[in-house]
Amino acid sequence: MRALLKRVTRAPGGRRGKWLVLAAWLIVAVALGPLAGKLGDVEDSSANAFLPRGAESARVNTELEKFRTDTVMPAVVVYTGDGADAKAAADQNAFAQFLPAGEEVSQPIPSEDGEALMTVVPLDSEDEITDTIDKLREIAGANAPPGVDVEVGGPAGSLTDQVAVFDGLDSTLLIATALVVAFLLLITYRSPILWLLPLLSVGFAAVLTQVTAYLLAKHAGLPVNPQSAGVLMVLVFGVGTDYALLLIARYREELHRHADRHEAMRIALGRSGPAILASAGTIAVGLACLAFADIDSSRSLGLVGAVGVVCGFLAMVTVLPALLVITGRWVFWPSVPHHGTPARKPRTVWSRIGTAVARRPRWSWMMSVAVTGVLALSAAGISMGLTQAEMFQDKPESVVAQERISAHYPSGASDPAEIITSTDQAAEVRTAAAAVEGVARIEDGGDRTPDGELTTLSVVLQDAPDSQAAKDTIDELRHAVHQVEDADALVGGTTAQTLDTQRAADRDLTTVIPIVLLVVLGVLIWLLRALVAPLLLLATVVLSYFAALGASNLLFEHVLGFAGVDWSIPLLGFVFLVALGIDYNIFLMHRVKEEAAGLGHMRGVLEGLTSTGGVITSAGIVLAATFAVFAGLPLVTMAQMGVLVGIGVLLDTFLVRTVLVPALALDLGRWFWWPGKLFRHLAALDREAAGSATSPSAQDRTHEPA
Repeated sequence: MRALLKRVTRAPGGRRGKWLVLAAWLIVAVALGPLAGKLGDVEDSSANAFLPRGAESARVNTELEKFRTDTVMPAVVVYTGDGADAKAAADQNAFAQFLPAGEEVSQPIPSEDGEALMTVVPLDSEDEITDTIDKLREIAGANAPPGVDVEVGGPAGSLTDQVAVFDGLDSTLLIATALVVAFLLLITYRSPILWLLPLLSVGFAAVLTQVTAYLLAKHAGLPVNPQSAGVLMVLVFGVGTDYALLLIARYREELHRHADRHEAMRIALGRSGPAILASAGTIAVGLACLAFADIDSSRSLGLVGAVGVVCGFLAMVTVLPALLVITGRWVFWPSVPHHGTPARKPRTVWSRIGTAVARRPRWSWMMSVAVTGVLALSAAGISMGLTQAEMFQDKPESVVAQERISAHYPSGASDPAEIITSTDQAAEVRTAAAAVEGVARIEDGGDRTPDGELTTLSVVLQDAPDSQAAKDTIDELRHAVHQVEDADALVGGTTAQTLDTQRAADRDLTTVIPIVLLVVLGVLIWLLRALVAPLLLLATVVLSYFAALGASNLLFEHVLGFAGVDWSIPLLGFVFLVALGIDYNIFLMHRVKEEAAGLGHMRGVLEGLTSTGGVITSAGIVLAATFAVFAGLPLVTMAQMGVLVGIGVLLDTFLVRTVLVPALALDLGRWFWWPGKLFRHLAALDREAAGSATSPSAQDRTHEPA
């Protein structure tokens, strides 16, 4: 693998190879660029794209495709206030123009307290339903008498509000992330030109990523949904910029040592390449482990993210080196690295930190563990789960409509559960369902398959569809209808989907996390050729994850005002933070290993920390800032993931990599590298040093007069 990497990395820095590499990327960008904009064409935004594989609610959605009216999705219009009767009657006639053939707008349904009216408008989901909802809301909001409030919600309204969150998400995130990265690169390099090269290289990577994801989705079944497509670009920018910072820093060092920039790039790629490869491999394989998750949205995020990391790696070790060599030393202006000058100042902030840690390494790592441990304790009080109303930072109209319905009707009236059963046993299933506590009423869905074998029943629950009481009712409802022989009854709907997702999230935690840990451990063992160091590095990243989770929970609860943490966040946050957080340990320890082989263990640790301190800190800030872009999104789940990953990356950057890991390495000494070749090499150096200290000539010298 190392020999292959060495051959591959020669081309971008070669005198002819640099032009061939740049030409190849330009051809790829021009030829495949039109496909990059088609990723949205293969995105799956159906309900099943966010549900667990094989879940009963997902099977209900699949079975509904067999029904004639499977394309009907209801919108629910709620009227409150004096004078609502006339407004509801007028709107009923206006809504009729949007109905599919054979459907009717329901008569306004009064609430038992007489303070609200509810109209159900069946819509064709195969049409542009979001446009239709916008028109319904325009009609509902026009000419409303003073004191009358009208909201449009129901499944169609909720879908419209969710789509609005993702509408333009890719372009918004791409622009915001590019601006953040450009600003941070400009600050980092203080050069008017250099910052453009990483950004241009990441642009090439983004094109390749979108094209690859589109082709895999279209021809190989890669699952893509709006959430994974949005995260994809942020991940490519963050990871790609990290690799660019590492490579440029090493290239700059070699420019101080070599007059020929081509030779400097060849050495820089040869020495930093294994660390970048190990990092990319760890992140890609770690994200790919989400393929073992039951929840389809998690699987999509992992697999699509792995594609992005691989494409980002390819761009950063090919087109970026070619651009750097083509532009020459002047691109670093005004701080041009001249041959023969020192690569860095003899005393830096990182050398001072290393010296401070070396004085009391055990105290340093114990205090670091104490700080992260205290933060991790806050994770014990996390409130898991968000209701539909709590999924948005700003309350959309569909949520307001549901609140109105819950206040004046049985809470489940706007979004009933669905039962699919064999027609022959429909009466028995109805009887069994009606006996379940928590069921307000049962209505015929009015739907049968063309062959008449299956029938739907609509079950209105007493409690709000996203409440725990409604989930408990779904459990009891399923138990009751499953007891009816030969009915093959299935229970679905929004509440059932939430329940299935919650349980699948728990299963995914216990399935995916051990796989990710084993994969990351394997990569570290391969890279460091040791066992103790990889185990300790993995333990520090896991500790950092729990500290980040605890710190994020404090922000969610006391600053951002979130009601809880979405069920998907612990797993996605773990995979992202372990895969991304181990990055900086890989960058640090790969350099430490290189330096320790020649300087000894203690000096190697200090030199590795000093030489990588600036670049890793810059990389951590860039990566945290790119994920922080999510915090401004209206969807709470995305905001929570951005905050968690951002805090975790900063903890890894400023505490774990800067203090905890070096302190552990210094405290353990050469045993940190047990049982690898470096451990034996350092033992030989110790014996040689001890022998020199006790040799007769050395003893004689110690007794010579000063």
